[in-house]
Amino acid sequence: MTSADELYMRRALELAALGRGTASPNPMVGCVIVHNNVIIGEGWHRQYGGPHAEVHAVQAVQDKSLLPESRVYVTLEPCSHFGKTPPCADLLISSGVRDVVVCNTDPNPLVSGRGIKRLQEAGIQVQTGLLAAEGLELNKRFFTFQNLKRPYIILKWAETADGFIAGPGCERVQISGKLARRLVHKWRTEEQAIMVGTRTALHDNPHLDTRHWPGHNPLRIVIDRQLQLPEHLHLFDGSQPTLVYNYLKQEQPQENLTFAQLQQEQDLLPQLFQDLHQRNVLSVLVEGGTYLLESLLQQGLWDEAFIFKNTAKTLGAGIKAPVMVGGNLKNSQTFGTDLLFQFGNLNE
Repeated sequence: MTSADELYMRRALELAALGRGTASPNPMVGCVIVHNNVIIGEGWHRQYGGPHAEVHAVQAVQDKSLLPESRVYVTLEPCSHFGKTPPCADLLISSGVRDVVVCNTDPNPLVSGRGIKRLQEAGIQVQTGLLAAEGLELNKRFFTFQNLKRPYIILKWAETADGFIAGPGCERVQISGKLARRLVHKWRTEEQAIMVGTRTALHDNPHLDTRHWPGHNPLRIVIDRQLQLPEHLHLFDGSQPTLVYNYLKQEQPQENLTFAQLQQEQDLLPQLFQDLHQRNVLSVLVEGGTYLLESLLQQGLWDEAFIFKNTAKTLGAGIKAPVMVGGNLKNSQTFGTDLLFQFGNLNE
């Protein structure tokens, strides 16, 4: 492959990223169609349930007679099955395309090489693996979901300079600054779900919404084993879908509220993530509390962690922040008095 091929695939990856937060639980996909070194069509998967990237790209080509002489760059193997939309592999075949370059093959059992095979059987030249590492990074949520059969888990917490996450008696304390809080709300728009434990729900009474950033509100998840949380909490205001994991009941008493029963004799977190996989939840942002975060760290059930440390604030006493276990520091940034540390799971 040439440097020009890489250039066009990078453009396809840029387009794919525009679907962050809206394509889920589908992967982000971009497509670029090139004729004689000129882009004549491009598109991306804009909305779950809507047309895929290849559809938008083909529709954008004004002169369809150029398609048989063009090269198509797509970041993920074209689908070969009927889902919410027809197979994209069939669309490329019927359009007369003869040359396709694919970044990543699709691990979804419904596709898993079938799209490429269908194209090849139609006489189309297919090349795979161009910028594969970049494609895997872009769709790490989707690949984790397909390969590990659980959502992509992102941990997030804020701690003081002396290592506390809350005040004495779980007293809620505003630790991070405005810029950090806005960034967290942006993250919330990009993930399908957000989760907290019982004590965080009770003592912080969080909304778990995206009021400080434009975008969709995630599915709210709370762990309440014995259903002890009071009904007046913001989590139960009916404003957005909320899932309560517990040991006592399984029901949906009203819109936007679902109780999911787990088995008390089994490990809670693995079965919780298995249930979320069955519900087609691709990613979860975990925002507390310390017990839940440390449990995930100890069990290795996480993929990324973002830790804000306010260098100007101390408490002296209170609830200690989680201790990072098995993490590899990938990046650090400064937001005013907040330092942001990004960790990846060393075991992945």
